[in-house]
Amino acid sequence: MAASVANVRQLVSQLSNYTGTHRDQVEKYRSMLESILQLSVPDITEALKVFIEAIVNESVSLVISRQVLTDITNHLTTLPDDLSKVISHFTLDKVQPRVISFEEQVAAIRQHLSSIYEREQNWREAANVLVGIPLETGQKQYTVNYKLDTYMKIARLYLEDDDPVQAESFINRASHLQADSDDEQLQIYYKASYARVLDYRRKFIEAAQRYNELSYRTIIHEDERMTALRNALICTILASAGQQRSRMLATLFKDERCQQLPAFSILEKMYLDRIIRRSELEEFASMLLPHQKARTEDGSTILERAVIEHNLLSASKLYNNVTFNELGALLEISPSKAEKIASQMITEGRMNGFIDQILAIVHFETRDVLPTWDKQIESLCYHVNHVVDLMSNQPIIRDWMNKHLSEQMNY
Repeated sequence: MAASVANVRQLVSQLSNYTGTHRDQVEKYRSMLESILQLSVPDITEALKVFIEAIVNESVSLVISRQVLTDITNHLTTLPDDLSKVISHFTLDKVQPRVISFEEQVAAIRQHLSSIYEREQNWREAANVLVGIPLETGQKQYTVNYKLDTYMKIARLYLEDDDPVQAESFINRASHLQADSDDEQLQIYYKASYARVLDYRRKFIEAAQRYNELSYRTIIHEDERMTALRNALICTILASAGQQRSRMLATLFKDERCQQLPAFSILEKMYLDRIIRRSELEEFASMLLPHQKARTEDGSTILERAVIEHNLLSASKLYNNVTFNELGALLEISPSKAEKIASQMITEGRMNGFIDQILAIVHFETRDVLPTWDKQIESLCYHVNHVVDLMSNQPIIRDWMNKHLSEQMNY
């Protein structure tokens, strides 16, 4: 090893005093690099370190050092991961004082190093390495697609590390760029990443809406579209009960593709306002990801809480009022917990009713049907008038209408 390293030191020292053209010097450095790469694994590590330290020295022209460092970066992908990781970190440390001069090479090394950590499933380190690329603050002008792809990759890695907060911050940065990208694949990638972030952040209705949008994009493979639809269904079931979820349930229930999904029976019961028992949830619970199995403040899982709220809404359509004890038995929880959940839903406007704590009764209020019917009729009449107005703007139709109105008046 000593001889090999000594030879490299001697050669780089000679090259530093070489007076030939830049092109000649680059060729000599490249030839030396090829020779180093032929060494055995123990020797190659120290030899490469000596070589890299020499070429990034200020005594070497930037024109030369940039070209040679680019060659080294390209060769890193051919080395074993353990060796490549050591050399990558060494190179980043050595160029740090002059990082502005080697931004392109540093970005390429960080991308490669991140891929190594990703293969090792060291998600956080893979993300942190990419964060070090100065996408907004450096002198190099990165393309919109490169920045968008990098931000989304960082977000995905943080999600793998169960850190949705950091992931969301990088997805938000990507959101400012995605409108300027002309790459349809990146647009899809962004929408999928954003849906995943919303899913991890327990913003289930928003996630379901975006998953459902993805399920209709023909550019995506059919299997991936069905996966997106399945995710939309799962997120909808896990969402808090209310009008937004009811609308999403209706959308999915009317989608014939959902009938192929294993969770369709739960979707059907929710849409039809039927009571769901815990024993019916085992198969569905097995489909959930780890972050979807988390527990809420009251100790229930997200799924249990969602089903309890659904059952409470279903009960409100079956009964005018019910005691806390009866409600607890119906929901398969304690009376005090039933009271608390009912109170919260009423307070948040997700259910109509009021609570008589003295008599320990929940009273459910049904909306007056007639005012709602009147509003629907009013809305229909408005739309009919609007259509007539649009038609009357066409000369042929306007003449026809005027003619028939005159005939009616004369008659």
